[in-house]
Amino acid sequence: MWDRRNDIPGLHTGKEPHKAPDAEATAVHFLERWLWYLVSIGLHALSGTNWEERTMMLSAPSPWRLAIIFLSLFLFMGCAGPPLGIENREVRLSIARLGSTDGDPEGFASLRSAFRLRNPGHDVSFQRNTRALVSYSKTRAAFVQTGEARAEISGGALHRSSNLTVGDIVILRPGEGLLTDAPLSFVVFEVPDNPPRELPSYVRPDWDLSITDTPGGCAEEEGAYRRILLTWKPEVGPYIWHGINAHRVRISDSFTHYHPLVGGFDEFYLVQMVQPGGSILTSPHVEAIESRNVARDAVPGLMRLDQLAVGDLVYLPRGLIHRGIGGVLAQVITVPGFRPGAEIGVDHHLRAINEQLQLSAIESIPYHQSASLEAVVK
Repeated sequence: MWDRRNDIPGLHTGKEPHKAPDAEATAVHFLERWLWYLVSIGLHALSGTNWEERTMMLSAPSPWRLAIIFLSLFLFMGCAGPPLGIENREVRLSIARLGSTDGDPEGFASLRSAFRLRNPGHDVSFQRNTRALVSYSKTRAAFVQTGEARAEISGGALHRSSNLTVGDIVILRPGEGLLTDAPLSFVVFEVPDNPPRELPSYVRPDWDLSITDTPGGCAEEEGAYRRILLTWKPEVGPYIWHGINAHRVRISDSFTHYHPLVGGFDEFYLVQMVQPGGSILTSPHVEAIESRNVARDAVPGLMRLDQLAVGDLVYLPRGLIHRGIGGVLAQVITVPGFRPGAEIGVDHHLRAINEQLQLSAIESIPYHQSASLEAVVK
């Protein structure tokens, strides 16, 4: 059967239909731009006429009149809604398999599009096996994903050198670039907020003595590897920035939670090691779970399980329930940051639904045992 979506830019997803949701978001953005363009043509035509001619154009039964009325209604009424359009876009998981042979360019483009739509002024790029990040006019946080090298920042007030390896972050301020003596791969976030002056250019979780293991969040067990690189509050870690936060953590069995659409944050897992069975559970069904209004036949589709691999970049937008399990070492990156009170646990709801439907062990919805005893907000 002929599929019209293949004729719309951004909607051809080849043999990977799971990427269609983010491709559709790209296409919506494309069509919105074209509608604004058509309106600008109409307004330009009107501005080039005198008052009499403009009155005649708007009163006469012409295509111009219909087009201007339709597009005005669409843009000023149909597009009215919550700020940034976050709340009216269904939240979806995106995974870019950056560790694959070709770096998964299609998956990354889909993830990037979804992130940019929800976070105006931000961007993300993948720089693979490079010796240079060229100077740029905006602030960037570059996460080392592969390789080991000696690096030097240039273009700023000072030339600063450091060793770099997987897990490190380089903060590049406006006008700065980076040169290395061996190829490295980076996931680079463009951030509209400049970092504090006291924030170092190199943040190295395994080499900085001021960064120590701090169990909590998604790794609460004693002795957990959880190193906070960039944080929201000074009592949590030494390096404060309200533009982007990150901690490098080994996740074995996190509690199930989401970040609210209002006052929350978007989250990424940049996967750097995985044990067999390392996975992530996700669900967009916040309302159904919190109201405990889940029919028995809906249980199999309530949670989605994705196996993870080294090099995966996982995008978890605000409003998406998620839980890491099975042993995953990742840079957990948040935009704008780990805002207090914005991790809303749902394990007590999942446990209640299991009990309410009297689900067997095979049928049951997975949940974190200790987090299911009461409501958890972090």
